[in-house]
Amino acid sequence: MKELPNPTFPLSQIGLRAALWPAPAIASTPVPQAPAAVLVPPVVDARQGITVSWARHLDDVRAAQRLRHEVFVGEMGARVSTPLAGHDIDLFDDFCEHLLVREELTQQVIGTYRVLTPAQARRVGSTYSDTEFDLTRLRDLRERMVELGRSCVHPDHRQGGVILALWGALAGFMHRNKLDTMIGCASIPMSHNGVTSGDAAASIWRQLSASHMAPIQYQVQPRLPLPVERLDGGLDVEPPALIKGYLRLGAKVLGAPAWDPDFNTADLPMLMRIDDLPARYRKHFLGA
Repeated sequence: MKELPNPTFPLSQIGLRAALWPAPAIASTPVPQAPAAVLVPPVVDARQGITVSWARHLDDVRAAQRLRHEVFVGEMGARVSTPLAGHDIDLFDDFCEHLLVREELTQQVIGTYRVLTPAQARRVGSTYSDTEFDLTRLRDLRERMVELGRSCVHPDHRQGGVILALWGALAGFMHRNKLDTMIGCASIPMSHNGVTSGDAAASIWRQLSASHMAPIQYQVQPRLPLPVERLDGGLDVEPPALIKGYLRLGAKVLGAPAWDPDFNTADLPMLMRIDDLPARYRKHFLGA
């Protein structure tokens, strides 16, 4: 396995507020509360035996965090610092909306996303993606831009129905809240399709940089780059299913991958805009 660089700073450190949003002119001025996002009641899909809902209380969030821990730590071997054993928790969770898919029969959470709205990103001072990438070029998009993160599906339910249910709920959320842009870090495990180094990520980056790059005015730089120039980028390897799904939805890659040493993944910055949804998905998710 080729050597990867040692991280030069903690990726979870948040010290970016001044660069993203100016501080209030008067320190004693109270910070206004962020407007609440418009959510909807749970939706039952009887054909698939699942319920899609937004977290309404802490127990819902904890259920999502347990699934995340099961997938990211138990399955993928991530190293997380968490105040509650068996839960994947970070400082952004308290500012996010949490989307859940439950198995209708057992009420077990089998899929989740978290969503950081522009108002809540302003309150916390950044997005998670800001800790991995310099997103300066996206500053003009931020007022209508949400961050998607911590996406995962239980291993017994990865046949497609759960992720489509999540995406449908996310599209409705964007429409109701008059938001038009989604960003996020799409992960490529260091061990992917039988390749146990960063070569798979370098190869996927090479493929996508030739076919799915965003316009130059939206391209960003990783804070801790994966050293793709020192890796074998010539392998014939397919991207993870989630990335392929994003590309089908019209997503673009914003730049070269960052290396996340805690999750041992290469993270691609990706952007999706509602206006870029292909017609068939627009009709499926929005009825338009």
